[in-house]
Amino acid sequence: MAMMKAFLANEDGATAIEYGLIATLLAVALIAAFLSFGSSLRGLFNYVSNRSGAAMSGG
Repeated sequence: MAMMKAFLANEDGATAIEYGLIATLLAVALIAAFLSFGSSLRGLFNYVSNRSGAAMSGG
């Protein structure tokens, strides 16, 4: 009986699951952010690339 109480009182597995859920939530939030801002970031990087290429070629 004491062994069963100790097993039920042990929260080590719960902590690991909580960390796993936090990591999953963070990954989902990052994927959503990348999907929503991806095209605007691509446009920004293309603009910077074109402007820096023009500046380096002297034009």
